[in-house]
Amino acid sequence: MKKTISGGSAAIMLALASFAADAQQKPVDIGFIGTLSTPAGYIGEDERDAFMLAVKEGGGKLGGVAVNVRVEDDALKPANAKQIADKMVQNGVRLFTGINFSNVMAAVGPTVLNAGGFYVSLNAGPSNYAGKACNPNYFSVAFQNDSYADTAGMAANELGAKRVVIMAPNYQAGRDAIAGFKRTYKGEIADEIYTKLEQADFSVELARIRSLNPDAIFQFHPGGAGINLTKQFANSGLAGQIKMITPIYSMDDRMLAATGTAGAGFYLSSLWSADLDNAQSKHFVQAFTKAYNRAPTAYAAQAYDTANLIGSALKAVDGDIAGRADDFRAALRRADFPSVRGKFKFGPNQHPIQDWYLLHIEAGPDGKLVYKNLKVIARDHTDVHAADCKM
Repeated sequence: MKKTISGGSAAIMLALASFAADAQQKPVDIGFIGTLSTPAGYIGEDERDAFMLAVKEGGGKLGGVAVNVRVEDDALKPANAKQIADKMVQNGVRLFTGINFSNVMAAVGPTVLNAGGFYVSLNAGPSNYAGKACNPNYFSVAFQNDSYADTAGMAANELGAKRVVIMAPNYQAGRDAIAGFKRTYKGEIADEIYTKLEQADFSVELARIRSLNPDAIFQFHPGGAGINLTKQFANSGLAGQIKMITPIYSMDDRMLAATGTAGAGFYLSSLWSADLDNAQSKHFVQAFTKAYNRAPTAYAAQAYDTANLIGSALKAVDGDIAGRADDFRAALRRADFPSVRGKFKFGPNQHPIQDWYLLHIEAGPDGKLVYKNLKVIARDHTDVHAADCKM
């Protein structure tokens, strides 16, 4: 006997189908918690702008999946960031990125990961998440903190620096940076100086360095602190006597513009430079510059890669992170996206295996300071903490 569907039943079925379609089309929430204020706020601005550039290029989507990027300012305060993350998790957000500073990451990571969420880091790379505290739902697209420092140690060796003063803020990333530099540097450490995270006056430290008379300084001071240190270093007269070796994060494009000529002569370790010869990097530099009327920093490049990695994984699961968490994780691990770095893959601890470059700041043809890419200093480089990761 042939069954018929009554008008009421048909209406219910249509309503359910419509509800299912709406649920499927609902944008995926992404919690973007970053430092958008304080003297380091320009870093978060660059990261946010590059991430949103990828979203705009996708017409409000990443990997063809509609996204709702919920941007919040942590003001470089771990307690603020944790409060924001707690609220987002309570509201059902399960995918996060945006944090720049490792002390802030330490406050937010447990909130996200203990709720079964995913954290995809566009910058902060504390050593614990690369090693013993590695987590299947934590991915670092940028680096592990030691990497920009141990490659700077390699650079110091190549530059013939026999005696070096090392200096960094006394927080997670600063301590990781000093540990990384010491791991690869083969010369003498004249002194190990720890500063405050948002320090503005470095006169005492520079006086100490003058008395020690080293061949070079290795320092890691991102944002406003690095700008002040660079200006004071130049004004002290030490710039003509001592080589300055830093990660790109201590003399990025915005810092270079803010310090005038004070950054001239700096040597930098970097995972990316705007002159890399690959199609995705060229597209990114052109698109970012057109959209924001300024050159992109390495921070921006990392954030753009992060957005496109997330897009590749969202595409693989049609945006269903909660229902297909294992597939989403596997898609992130595959890293099947075009990277501004040309080649990109994850190591066993879900941190990058990538090339690092030695850059030099010098005058270009028009007299303006530019980054000159001198050479690859570490090819297919990974971090030492991966051996301690048991996943």
